[in-house]
Amino acid sequence: MQLTGAEIIIECLKEQKVDTVFGYPGGTILNVYDALYKHPEIKHILTSHEQGASHAADGYARSTGKVGVCMATSGPGATNLVTGIATAYMDSVPLVAITANVNLPLLGKDTFQEVDIVGVTMPITKHGFIVKDVKKLASTIRRAFKIAGSGRPGPVIVDVTKDVTAALCDYKAAVPEQPEKKNAYTAKDIEKAVELIKASKKPFIYAGGGVISSGASDELKKLADIIDAPVCDTLMGKGAFDGHSDRYTGMIGMHGTKASNLGVSECDLLIALGARFSDRVTGNAKKFAKNARIIHFDIDAAEINKNVKTNCSVVGDLKDSLTEVLGKLTQADHTEWMNHIKDLKEKYPLSYNTSGLTCPYIIEQIDKVTEGKAIITTDVGQHQMWAAQYYRYSVPRTFLSSGGLGTMGYGLGACIGAKVGNPDKICINIGGDGCFRMNMNELATASRHNIPIIQVVINNHVLGMVRQWQTLFYAKRYSQTVLDDSVDFCKVAEALGCEAILVEKKEDVAPAIKKAIEMNKPVLINCIIDKDDSVFPMVPAGAPISEVFDEKDLKAKK
Repeated sequence: MQLTGAEIIIECLKEQKVDTVFGYPGGTILNVYDALYKHPEIKHILTSHEQGASHAADGYARSTGKVGVCMATSGPGATNLVTGIATAYMDSVPLVAITANVNLPLLGKDTFQEVDIVGVTMPITKHGFIVKDVKKLASTIRRAFKIAGSGRPGPVIVDVTKDVTAALCDYKAAVPEQPEKKNAYTAKDIEKAVELIKASKKPFIYAGGGVISSGASDELKKLADIIDAPVCDTLMGKGAFDGHSDRYTGMIGMHGTKASNLGVSECDLLIALGARFSDRVTGNAKKFAKNARIIHFDIDAAEINKNVKTNCSVVGDLKDSLTEVLGKLTQADHTEWMNHIKDLKEKYPLSYNTSGLTCPYIIEQIDKVTEGKAIITTDVGQHQMWAAQYYRYSVPRTFLSSGGLGTMGYGLGACIGAKVGNPDKICINIGGDGCFRMNMNELATASRHNIPIIQVVINNHVLGMVRQWQTLFYAKRYSQTVLDDSVDFCKVAEALGCEAILVEKKEDVAPAIKKAIEMNKPVLINCIIDKDDSVFPMVPAGAPISEVFDEKDLKAKK
């Protein structure tokens, strides 16, 4: 049958079982929106800003495991997606961004709202397409979805000229191709990994976001049990391993626990699973895990030996490679090592000031009230680290945060996307007041569509993480980090159609969370905390993670 290019786009989305699209219309993409109007089976969430659409598609993808979809018009509409696309790229999130461009004869002529968005996003996408021929449109969209979900997931952009969206073409439905698994490891790689594991006396497992992407959480647990090893995780790996397990030591890295950082520094074998040895994890890479042999399991060959030199690598889908390794292992006993790790956990527990209202206390109450079953999204900064430290994640896809790019303003859009994709889950965004200011207009999106998310603002009236660095390393010169003005977030929320609750005392936290859940509508909880609360433990930039310190260490130095 003959369809317009716009109708072909919609039919291809239906082929891919897309049930939700996040976007914002404009002149060049009007044909697509006109075609979408006739298909109520695809829910469209009109966001307040295109960046909110890209973050919402990202949150939808991270929380469901499906490919997220966002749409925007040409020029500023397309460029407003860029930060969200970069966020997804850095964290390996499957995303397809569909944009429209000016008519083909007008390309390259500085036409109104013309931008080479494929060129702009080339460094931050897995692939980019510009479709100038309607006959290639369906195959291009199908390929985009396959690329986004195959191998190491990531964002793909499809830019379509406006005349292509209007042109007629024969369309034939097709069954979507399944994402490809690219296993490059050999039997020799598996044998070497098994050999190193069996020879180890002090193994440590370091779990990253790849465990979640590959659906390998069960295999991770089996590996930890059979080799009798402790497990730490990265920010992206939260929920890959049960945070309640005795084997779990907490996050590793700049704001990781002392048990994780010291344990990894002492181990004789580090098993990295779907992690990329980010600078925020390794600190001084030359001194990272210096006593250990390192096995790196990853789907992306480009990550092997990129930041840290390894002794063995297994390149391929983690679920497949771990299954093969598990089949060759026998039960190990590392009681002495595990007891040492237990001693580290007991000696260096996470701690905070319990005398007043603090973010760690708020996080603990959210964990308690939701019984650890909520989907937590965050923005970036101190609150992000506290959310990683004090909420105990037990299953994958329940912690959504911008890890690689560190995008302030990410969380609210992501929370909306997560709630749309998981309507039966409690979805809570935890954001600092600095981050919230960046994309708080998305509260209007939540109220417009009656999406019952909870926005918790950790309000210390400063840019907390930057201020912490200024306190520690810049002699308390608080240059442009004070936000002590007259902005009333509760009034802002109410003006945008949401409910609002002010919390200033510890005893008000749990009731506020319970009330927000019971309301079943968009709610903001504005929590006022002290401006000088700091995140500990901490590793100074460039230092080895073995030099992790906390507040007690700072006081002891004075």
